[in-house]
Amino acid sequence: MARGKVKAVVKGAKNLKNVVSGEASGSILRTTIPSGKATPSPPLGPQLGKKGIQISQFCKQFNDMTGNIKEGLPLPTWIKLKADRSIDIKHAMPTTSYFLCSAAGISKGALSPGEEIAGKITLRHVYEIAKIKQSEGTMDRFNLQNICKMIIGSAHSIGLQVVKDLDPEEYRQFLIEREKVVEEQTLKRQEEVEAKYLRTKEAEKK
Repeated sequence: MARGKVKAVVKGAKNLKNVVSGEASGSILRTTIPSGKATPSPPLGPQLGKKGIQISQFCKQFNDMTGNIKEGLPLPTWIKLKADRSIDIKHAMPTTSYFLCSAAGISKGALSPGEEIAGKITLRHVYEIAKIKQSEGTMDRFNLQNICKMIIGSAHSIGLQVVKDLDPEEYRQFLIEREKVVEEQTLKRQEEVEAKYLRTKEAEKK
């Protein structure tokens, strides 16, 4: 994630204090919606329809609410239809893992954390992500230094290496090589799943 993009998210998140309340779980729809991009199309439309929520009303309300956040961020969202048919919407910022992978330029973490490096981020990335997380009501009791430590721990848990600086060209080459490794891992995983399926079928015949 480019530094400017991270700052844009920070700017949009500064006033964000929307966290889920302790309301009864049965009356709340939990889902993930891209900021500023709620649409009536599946899967969101049918989910709202089952709850009796007016879809166009929700989309407008959600998109207006998240208009100051970088567009397209996957926001964990909680939706409740009140007795007067109005909608109560609460949302949080994306997970720490999402920001870490975005900063590292990868789609997912390591298959075997501790045994491989899935990507790299800088201390500057850690600081900027910490600022985003600090703006959430759930982490306002922690100081920035402690949040940075937690984020570094999260980075290590998904196979990210935290460094002081990154050479753009060297890291670009690293990502190219890493993509080959991921493709090999994916192919091997598919072969293992298929082999397990065949073994199960053979066992059922006996």
